[in-house]
Parts: sequence; C-alpha cells; structure tokens
Amino acid sequence: MSLSTTLSEETAAVSLRSKDKQGIINELLDLLVAAGAVTDKPAALKAVLDRERKMSTGMKYGIAIPHGKTDSVSALVACVGVSAEPVPFDSLDGEPSRIFIMTLSPPEKTGPHLQFLAEVSQLFKSEVKRAAAVAARTPAELLSVITR
Repeated sequence: MSLSTTLSEETAAVSLRSKDKQGIINELLDLLVAAGAVTDKPAALKAVLDRERKMSTGMKYGIAIPHGKTDSVSALVACVGVSAEPVPFDSLDGEPSRIFIMTLSPPEKTGPHLQFLAEVSQLFKSEVKRAAAVAARTPAELLSVITR
C-alpha cells in the first residue's frame, strides 16, 4: 500500500481552512466522502475522534496523521491536506501542524494500515519535502511532492 496508489487529486487539498483539530478532521473526511471512499461520515468521524482521544496523532515537524478503523470503508483509503495557517493538534513536539494525512481502514485489516502509517512517518523527515508540501499550490503539485 503506497501513497502514490492510495492518494489522488480528488483526495488532496492545498487550502484547508479550519482552525482546530476537529475542523481539520471534518474537512479531510469531506474529501473522502466526496471521492466516494467513505460511505458513513458520522461513523468514520467517530472512529478518528476515538483514536485521537486515546493519543493524539499530531506528530513532529508540523505533521499530523489522523487515522482510524471503521466499517464505513471497504479497504484502506487516505487523503492529504495542507493548511495555510498552523493548527494546534496536540503534537508530540508541542508545535502546531500544517500537513495532514488521514487514513481509514476496515477494522479487520491491520497490515496495510500499519504499512501506510510507517510510510507516511518516513515521508516528511526531510525539511525540504515538508516545505515543498506546504508551498504546493494545487493538489497535483502536492501529490508530486509526496509521491516522489
């Protein structure tokens, strides 16, 4: 399960507008619903928020990886978004986030979910790549930064 096969222009956004964690999660879910990847937004939202309550998915370096397991998807799905302004996300380093990659998977499928999260966590170790993602002007440009 790779970023290049999971993400599309339809599931990428370069202008997230929300100013808080729940708003960002909602915007990301809207991308997946619009793409036909999520059949039940309230169930998906509950799964992601339940996961956030256990431990924040705000990582380091301005990146957050909200995720959850839900029956409202038939296979692993993902989306990516960038916010013009930093958003508080209870991150490990205490810094706000600007790059958000959400993934949802069915409860019974653990392998692809863990593989995807591991790939995402490796992706943004480069400051240059993070800066390029934040500077992206279109979904296609964002995807080219993420998938190369």
